[in-house]
Amino acid sequence: MSDGQLERTLADKPTMQRHIRCALGEGPCDTVGIRLRTLAPLVLRGACPQCTIQETRQIRRTLAFVQRNFPWEWAKIVRQYG
Repeated sequence: MSDGQLERTLADKPTMQRHIRCALGEGPCDTVGIRLRTLAPLVLRGACPQCTIQETRQIRRTLAFVQRNFPWEWAKIVRQYG
């Protein structure tokens, strides 16, 4: 995913809610959601050896966005993966 695509996704609240539900195992996943659900816990813990530099940066950006804009869901993510 390009940085531009990421910014468009972050700005699309229904899409973000779908990805968050996927990451929490509460809803269906598309390919982006599956990748996020797989890699986000590793990045959250500080080590993702299979992530590219761009993936790590984008996942950190996404997690920071979720933390700021979806605090309830963020707390669930931290409990589940942290």
